[in-house]
Amino acid sequence: MVLLNIETSTTVCSASITVDGVVQTLRIDHTSNSHARLLPVFVQELLEELRNRNQKLDAVALSQGPGSYTGLRIGSATAKGLCYGFGIPLVPVDTLLVIAHMAVQQNPGLPHNALLCPMIDARRMEVYNAFYTTGLQPVTDSAAATIVTADTFADLLSQRPVVFCGNGADKCKTVLVSPNALFLDNIYPSAEYMGQLAESLCQQGKTVQLTDIAYYNPFYLKEFQATVSRNKVLQNNL
Repeated sequence: MVLLNIETSTTVCSASITVDGVVQTLRIDHTSNSHARLLPVFVQELLEELRNRNQKLDAVALSQGPGSYTGLRIGSATAKGLCYGFGIPLVPVDTLLVIAHMAVQQNPGLPHNALLCPMIDARRMEVYNAFYTTGLQPVTDSAAATIVTADTFADLLSQRPVVFCGNGADKCKTVLVSPNALFLDNIYPSAEYMGQLAESLCQQGKTVQLTDIAYYNPFYLKEFQATVSRNKVLQNNL
């Protein structure tokens, strides 16, 4: 399966071509606020490479959020336009899962009983976060917007290791002080790690077909949830 993967949820802008989940070509830039300028160039270059190899796209995979409102809109508009132009489906991929996937791929020695907590910086001490096992199974039903304090994940950290990663985790290092709080640096959502996830979603039929793409919107996660309530839900799911 040939996929064009688009990721624009943070300051990093990236796009890739994957074939059967394997990255063939990657374009990535870490310059902030350059998505509108860079993404069309990346896409044009990747499509030209496909034409040179006589390959055709089967679908467009989009990192759907949560994340930057502007970045998500740029990525979504580009992906939807490509889907219309080529007559192919859209594959929304959870951004926090992309971060967790990168963390696992780059750190195969993580404690087997650890929880992964990918985080995207929101504002001040707020983050968008979710929890996964090291096998990338979701622990809770959906992502949350959380205000991080010293006690935010105290119950979890008293029981097992929690691996925090993503740009939201950087500002939590001095706040979440526990022997079980583990932090991974240089982990971020990237189109490099979307292909396998998108292939799996396609196999499960979790795509947006052409007739419904006009109604698709990214996952902005504007509503904030109370941290205490989320921890109670999390405990019930462990």
